[in-house]
Amino acid sequence: MRTTTMEKEINTFLRKLSIAAIAIASLTLIYLFLQTPDTCVPPEAPSKPHLRFPKSSCDFTSTRPHLPSDKKNNRLWSSRDWNNKLHSFSLIFLPIRDLNLLHNNSKILCLSAGAGHEVAALQRLGVEDVTGVELFDSPPLVSRADPHNLPFFDGAFDLAFTARFDEALFPARFAAEMERVVRVGGVCFVLVGECDAYEVREIVGLFRNSRFVSSSNVNLIGIRMTSILMRTTKSSS
Repeated sequence: MRTTTMEKEINTFLRKLSIAAIAIASLTLIYLFLQTPDTCVPPEAPSKPHLRFPKSSCDFTSTRPHLPSDKKNNRLWSSRDWNNKLHSFSLIFLPIRDLNLLHNNSKILCLSAGAGHEVAALQRLGVEDVTGVELFDSPPLVSRADPHNLPFFDGAFDLAFTARFDEALFPARFAAEMERVVRVGGVCFVLVGECDAYEVREIVGLFRNSRFVSSSNVNLIGIRMTSILMRTTKSSS
């Protein structure tokens, strides 16, 4: 009988202890949740007057010094890598100009233009009206737009170019949008990974309102690729 009473007392004590522990843990969590640290820097850290530390862990304002966009662009555009890529793109466009399909007053659209190498290359060749689009903008050379749903009127451009056609999520839709924004008699010019004549015909087949002009194997920035040149024969609308 005495043992049973003692067991009951022990169980009662353990329950009270558990309840107290839970209450303390809950209060501690609430306190930590509501408490915001004054600084992300330990007090013993050495003084660094050239850095501005955040006021709290919730201070999301960037504290890193950054260059203005024009200075960053100038630094990028003066690099050897950038200029090598521009030269490579320029060599791709020269045959189009020799065919009298590319002029200084041509209106050009570059789709999936990345950082804008092809846009800058065309501008360096003397083309004044060049528009570059990509899912993520890279000002001032490239604006944000979905190549599968272009925000341009039908027939707005003389030539549409992409060096990333084989990366398109929906190639048929991509091709249709290229054709739509190019005037009748204009040019659709694409680069794809190096391919044979059969694969070229398959790609050309996606451009339902254009006729095949020529294809050739080219080297773009050290990558072997195939260029495919087509001319639009009718409006896609």
